[in-house]
Amino acid sequence: MKYIFTAMFFIVASISFAQVKVEGIVKDSIGNPLEIVNVVAINSETNGLESFAITNEAGKYRLDLKKNTKYKIQISSIGYKAISEILETKEKNSVKDFVLKEDNLLDEIQLTYDIPVKVDGDTITYNADSFKKPTDRKLGDLLKNLPGFEVNDAGEVKFEGKTIPKLMVDGKDFFEGDTKLGTKNIPSNAVDKVQLLRNFSEVDQLKGVQDNSDNLALNLKLKEGKKNFWFGDITAGAGTSSDINVTNSSVAIDAGLPSSSTLPGDNLHVFQPKLFYYSPKYSINLIGDLNNIGEVVLNRSDLFRFSSGFRAPSASSGTNIDLGNNDIGFLATQNNNALDVETNLGAANFTYTPKKSINISGFGIFSNNRTILRQNRFSQFVQFEDNPDTPIDESLNTPPDEATVTQTEQASDVGLLKLKGRYKPNARNQLEYNAQGRISKTTQNQDFFSTVTGNTDQFQDITPYSLKQSFNYYYTLNAKNIFAFNSQYLLQDEDPFYNAALENDPTNNDDLNADAFDATANNLGLNRDFNNYNLSQERRVKTNQFDAKLDYWNVLTDKSNINFTLGVISSRQDFDSNFFQLLGNTEDTDRNEFVPTPTINDGLISNDINYRFTDVYLRAHYQFITGIFTFVPGFNLHAYNINNRQFGEQFDDDFFRILPDFSARIKLKKTESINLRYNLRTQFNDVKQFARGLVLTNFNSPFSGNPVLENALSHVASINYSSFNQFNRTTAFGNITYTKSIDQVQSNVDFNSVIRTRTVFNSPIDNESIRATGSFEKRLRRIKGTVGGSFTYNRFNQLILGVPTINENYNQNYFAQIRTNFINAPNIQFRYTYSAADNNQGGRNTKFFTNTPSVEFDAYIFKALTFRTDYSYTRISDEDETLNSFDFWNATLSYRKNSDSKLEYEIRATNLLNTRSRDRNSVSNFSSNFSQTFIQPRYITFRLRYDL
Repeated sequence: MKYIFTAMFFIVASISFAQVKVEGIVKDSIGNPLEIVNVVAINSETNGLESFAITNEAGKYRLDLKKNTKYKIQISSIGYKAISEILETKEKNSVKDFVLKEDNLLDEIQLTYDIPVKVDGDTITYNADSFKKPTDRKLGDLLKNLPGFEVNDAGEVKFEGKTIPKLMVDGKDFFEGDTKLGTKNIPSNAVDKVQLLRNFSEVDQLKGVQDNSDNLALNLKLKEGKKNFWFGDITAGAGTSSDINVTNSSVAIDAGLPSSSTLPGDNLHVFQPKLFYYSPKYSINLIGDLNNIGEVVLNRSDLFRFSSGFRAPSASSGTNIDLGNNDIGFLATQNNNALDVETNLGAANFTYTPKKSINISGFGIFSNNRTILRQNRFSQFVQFEDNPDTPIDESLNTPPDEATVTQTEQASDVGLLKLKGRYKPNARNQLEYNAQGRISKTTQNQDFFSTVTGNTDQFQDITPYSLKQSFNYYYTLNAKNIFAFNSQYLLQDEDPFYNAALENDPTNNDDLNADAFDATANNLGLNRDFNNYNLSQERRVKTNQFDAKLDYWNVLTDKSNINFTLGVISSRQDFDSNFFQLLGNTEDTDRNEFVPTPTINDGLISNDINYRFTDVYLRAHYQFITGIFTFVPGFNLHAYNINNRQFGEQFDDDFFRILPDFSARIKLKKTESINLRYNLRTQFNDVKQFARGLVLTNFNSPFSGNPVLENALSHVASINYSSFNQFNRTTAFGNITYTKSIDQVQSNVDFNSVIRTRTVFNSPIDNESIRATGSFEKRLRRIKGTVGGSFTYNRFNQLILGVPTINENYNQNYFAQIRTNFINAPNIQFRYTYSAADNNQGGRNTKFFTNTPSVEFDAYIFKALTFRTDYSYTRISDEDETLNSFDFWNATLSYRKNSDSKLEYEIRATNLLNTRSRDRNSVSNFSSNFSQTFIQPRYITFRLRYDL
């Protein structure tokens, strides 16, 4: 690692010593300093852009230039006459001031270069060609080069640490603004300008009366040659893979499993058409991806984000109601997290603007995924404490250490369809309608082996659907009075099914050496006379929710307004479940269904519950600006009614609550601010948390709800700092958030061996969490250095065997990165990340440390070859020794005859070192765990790409 830091030091030092600084002040004709003036230095010999700067609030600029070189300096600003002068640098730093004269006419000076970075109010515009490298292929590659931007491996984009949720192309939504689809599919050579929109609002009428300081959006301006023409690329490729050898852990081998198994290799294929069309009236985006090499464009969480639709009207009311998620919890399905991944994706998006007042858009997505996963896991459970108030010694019930081997086959088919219409006849009226449907089918087959419970076959299946609609209307009566109506309706139907078949020895049910599941089987009332326990549960959850609000703003002055909101949330959930056992031995073909009667949980094993929730609320907020401060104090007055009816009993809860909130913004400079927020939130639960009958989502964790469960309160306070300083070429941000939860819903867990039976209760002890994040970025010519990190503290409690336990988690993550951005020279990125996890689980304390150095390299060779490679090494340790380590190396070599060529030939290799697994140490509420996830072997594919 010291060699990496040495290389980083010499890269920075070599560039620094070869430079001189030219600095000065830009003023107007009467001597006042001018802020946000663009200063560009163009090498007179090469005619290339050498450096650029933007003046700060004192009118100061600074350029880093080569020694003894002649430059053309261009200075420009909106409303002023641009000027151009010749400057020749010497061996030492120099000072040069400039004066701009006001001019509302077109500049006489023809600017040779587009300004690399231009700040205009809340919009920062980046000229793409000023940052683009020949090795860049997609939008994500380009964004990584821009000041202040961060693009993670999943394609999510952040600016100053804030996630950018919306992406537009020429002002039109790209797949409802999804940045991940954009970063991985839009060609970088189609982009002319990248616009970062701060304080972004979807509704122009509300810009002046709402606090949008946390809202960010990206808008891409296309090059002229890409408009009114189809553009994009089509990639096709093939390859082969060798057989995959999977080894078992020593504990599993000792328990009787084979030392290894072999999965046969397969022929590899990839076909990825990505086509785009943009014109003033309409746009079409088509994305396809068919491959079996683990390149997943949209994973399950992405599809869920798409299907979640639009922002709820009550999102800022202080009420959070959880509708639950009964879908199968899919594991990560990328090539570095699974043995085999096959993806088929088709996505289409359109916008149509027949005239200025009407805009119609929509998208359709179909995704088909097949995944095979294999995982070895070893768990050590918390040492339970004895409760002196009970006659038994609870510490004797501490579960034994458990090693498991899991082989999972997952299949998912998801279809999404959305239609959106907007009608804006004039500046005073805007009408919107949205409709989105989702249907899916998901199955999972799992072979599960445990050194405690033996072999278990599990099967899950769900075919849910949902329809979400929204209607919004915005009306401006006059400059002083603005109205807005927002409504949303959700219809959802979920039907999860679960089956588990466990081994059983019927001869030892009541012995000391009984099977691990025997005691739980007795509690569930199962028939224990056969060589297996075959358990099934059918569930059905139907959800209807209406969410609406009416807003009124009265603009008191240019710097103040008052807002009143009247809103309602009406939610209904119906939950039914049936539990049964198939009687008979494994080899029997004719088996009868048996509905058991548990000896626990008051004998309740099925569910038939109706849950109703109503919230009628009134909000009042006053926003005013004084100097550099913007204050928004307010409150929310709620009238709640919660009702659940089951087993002939009805449980009601009616109450009023005032939820205050407050925000303040301190605008230190045009690009530097501090934001403070506080709010009090009420958290309500989904229907399953109230269900008295047993719910079985896994054989080793039966669950029953609590019909008298109450809501929880959360105090949330945060402070955020952000700075974008083009004079110093720095970007900085920091955030601290504190959350305190009162009456939080927590678990009460009983253990029989490793089988845990769980219910929930409102904790009398408050839960607390603190999260702090921050980063600092410095740019030096073509080098960008970034340091950052985060710290998280969580304190929560639970009951284990009736004994209160308090868990405390401390997690730290830090990183340092240096990245070059040369136009023609090879580029390299060094990154080092360090994380520390300190977990106190009552009777057990664990500490894990993870160190991950990584390097990325790309080069454009002979103006025809593009070589890209990345390597990372991960070492996981505790306080005494290294626990495990693994590394990954990928590489790509591409050939394109010249920059205008339509064809590109590529060979791509993933996992060149043939690493067999990713290892991870983690903790849960009850145990510390080591997991070994087997991944795809070395894959080599040959590809042909055609650019339109």
